[in-house]
Amino acid sequence: MKRFILGAASALVLAATAATAQDYPAKEIQGIIQWGAGGSTDTVMRSVTPHAEAALGGTIVMQNMTGAVGAIALNYVADAEADGYTLLMGAENPLLYKVMGLGDKDYADFTPVAILARGTPMLVANKDAPFDDYAGMMAYIKEHPGEVRFGATGPGGLPSVITAMIQTVEGGLDVIAVPYDGDGPALTALQGGAVDVMPAVLGAAIEGIRAGNMKPLAVFDVVENEKLPGVPTITSFNDAYNTYLPWGPFFGVFVKNGTPDDVVAKLAAAYAEGAQHPDFVALMDNRGFQLMGISGDEAQAFLSKWQQGTTWLLQDAGLTKASPEDFGIARPAQ
Repeated sequence: MKRFILGAASALVLAATAATAQDYPAKEIQGIIQWGAGGSTDTVMRSVTPHAEAALGGTIVMQNMTGAVGAIALNYVADAEADGYTLLMGAENPLLYKVMGLGDKDYADFTPVAILARGTPMLVANKDAPFDDYAGMMAYIKEHPGEVRFGATGPGGLPSVITAMIQTVEGGLDVIAVPYDGDGPALTALQGGAVDVMPAVLGAAIEGIRAGNMKPLAVFDVVENEKLPGVPTITSFNDAYNTYLPWGPFFGVFVKNGTPDDVVAKLAAAYAEGAQHPDFVALMDNRGFQLMGISGDEAQAFLSKWQQGTTWLLQDAGLTKASPEDFGIARPAQ
C-alpha cells in the first residue's frame, strides 16, 4: 500500500511539473541584473528584455541587485526555486568567483538561456587627464607612482582583468584602484574627475567619447574598431598583448540548474527572438557590441573556454586567491 501511495504521489508531482511547464509563464518573472543602472549589463538587458517579453507572452520585472562583484545577485538567484521565475541577468564575472575567493558558486550552477552579446574592452581617460594616449599614460604613471586613479569594479570585474594584462605586460602598474558598483557609476565618476582612467567595455564608454566627456587611449583588441576610427589597438604598438587578445566581457541570461527543460527552451526561444528585433540589433551595433545569440551546448563551450583563459591570466598575474587547478580548470594550450 505504501508503494502505491508513493507512486501516486510521484505521478502527481510529475503531472504538476508538466502542467507548470506547459502553462509557463503563469506569473511575473523576476530578472535580477548583477550590476547597477546605466552600465553595460543593464543596457543590454533592458534593451532586449521587452522584445523577449513579447515573444514569451509574459512579464519580466527587472531589478538591479549590486554588491560583491555581482555575487549577491548570483546567490539570490541560486537560492530561488528552479522554476524559471527568477532569471540571472549577468556578465562574465561569476566565472572568476572561485579563483578570486568571492564564492563557491559560478555559472556551473546555472543553465545558460542565452549569451546575447560580447563587448570590446578599452581604456578611457578623463578629458582633462595629463596624457592623451597609452604611451603617455604609462610614462605619467612611472613619473607619478601611486597617483593615477583607476576606476575598478572589484576583483574579477573587467577592469581587474585589463589591469592584470597591463601589469603582466608592463611588469607592474603603480596606480590607485577606486572601486564602484559597476561600470556605469565608474564612468560617471571618471567624467566628474573622481578617477583618471577607466578600463571599460566600449559599449558603455562610446557615448561619453562621442560627447567629448572622456578620451579614448587604446582599444584592447587585435583589430581597429570601426566605431572608433583612429583610436589605436593596444596590439598595434605592443605585440606582447597578442598573448591575451582578443578578450572581452559578455552578457547573458541564466536560470538555476534544475529548471525544467521546456521552460528553459521557452525562455531561450523568447530571448533568441528578442535579440533579433531590429531595435536591439541597431542599439548593439551603435554601441559597438557584437551579437552572439548562443545557447545550449554552444553556450556551455563558450563559457568553459572563457573561464579557462581568463582564470589562468589572473593566476599568472598573481591576482588569484586559489589556483584554477584546484577547481579542475586546466591551463590553456599554448
